[in-house]
Amino acid sequence: MKYLENFYIDGQWVKPHGTETTRVVNPANLQVCLTLPNANAKDVDHAFAAARRAFASWSITSGAERQELLNRVADEMERRTDDFIDAHVETLGVPRHQAHMVHIEAPVEAMRYFASLAPNVDDIERVSGMLVTREPVGVCALINPWNYPLLQMVGKVAPALAAGCTVVEKPSEQTPSADYIMAEIFDKVGLPAGVFNLLNGVGAEIGPLMSKHAEADMVSFTGSTRAGVSVAIEAAPTVKRVCQELGGKSPFIITGDADLSSAIKYGVDNVFLNAGQTCDALTRMLVPQELYADCIKIVKQVAAEHRVGDPEDPASTVGPLVSEQQRQRVADYIALGEQEGADVIVGGSDLPDRLKNGAYVVPTVFGRVTPEMRIAQEEIFGPVLCVMTYQTIEEAIAIANDTEFGLSAAVWAKDREDAVAIAKKLRVGQCFIQGGFFRVDAPFGGFKQSGNGREWGVAGLAEYLETKAIIGE
Repeated sequence: MKYLENFYIDGQWVKPHGTETTRVVNPANLQVCLTLPNANAKDVDHAFAAARRAFASWSITSGAERQELLNRVADEMERRTDDFIDAHVETLGVPRHQAHMVHIEAPVEAMRYFASLAPNVDDIERVSGMLVTREPVGVCALINPWNYPLLQMVGKVAPALAAGCTVVEKPSEQTPSADYIMAEIFDKVGLPAGVFNLLNGVGAEIGPLMSKHAEADMVSFTGSTRAGVSVAIEAAPTVKRVCQELGGKSPFIITGDADLSSAIKYGVDNVFLNAGQTCDALTRMLVPQELYADCIKIVKQVAAEHRVGDPEDPASTVGPLVSEQQRQRVADYIALGEQEGADVIVGGSDLPDRLKNGAYVVPTVFGRVTPEMRIAQEEIFGPVLCVMTYQTIEEAIAIANDTEFGLSAAVWAKDREDAVAIAKKLRVGQCFIQGGFFRVDAPFGGFKQSGNGREWGVAGLAEYLETKAIIGE
């Protein structure tokens, strides 16, 4: 078992003020793999004070200087690839052979992408007697989730630093290892003291302290809708900017003239990726009623290609869930789906003996799911797919939009033109068509209760900037 004793604040590894600790559990065997300290109010104050001091100088560095530093960070991230892989396997349970592609490649790409945008912050718009500038919003409180530890961390930290902001960042207490590696990287490349500060702690305890802190000009949070509401309430009295990437229940519409085999493989693989622990997973597959039998046949074939098991086993395509608590949550939803009368096409509640010593569930596909079922409305956050049917494309669109969420969606139609026409009618922040995948340059965020603001792309950088008009005669 590893022990981490410090936080990274003001360019130094510092001792915590309190004595409480977090024990991180390896979900594959439910054994403690890491112990690290929890921050208290004094630690939070220390971190924000350091970030505020650093903001005065970091905010006026040139975009070219910030670009150079972030590119050096990306170089060092590549050199630490094996360490990042170990961190994700040990704390998240992702199969080792998938870790680099799923969790490491995109964050490195994203660091370079936001580095390339940093010089754009210096641009000045000149309009007949007026200048319009963009300036960093200030000190940012960044609260990250556990499902994509490095990707989500870089998705906040990289644009914040590129914009000229300083940050206080908290990883999920379940998967903090990658964030500590990033702190080591920032220290090594010479990021000025106080620009990046790292704390650890239980989200329900330290999150409110960060969200309401007087020195925080902005808070960016990724997690559940319930927790996002709490963050917004805490931030409201100081009228700080709040960016929230919250829950989802994303629909995937497959039309009657689509390539059915390719579409269904895309959908099943999407939901089983990362053990289903993906906020924009396409967990509601909508297929024409007349193609339902063909669809289920293909679903079974694709699902048979997957094997749930030990992350160290090269044959495993689905690892454990992040924790025993999360396993129980997903298992309860699987049992609920059975009780609600959905057909169990793949998986179900039975768990093989070989999987009972970790936080495993069997990847599950429910058929004949109807819109009013809870498994069709609530975010499960596990490898559980609901197959639903429709009579007309108008009905499919209505079912797709019939949810409190609006994070993501997908469409697979006869061709791109038809898919775009459907995508435009979906109330979501992002829609994949014809088998599209995540891009670091594509804006990401939700409608409705899936959040406010955007991450990734130029829009993600804009979240960390204020616009100023300088007006003359």
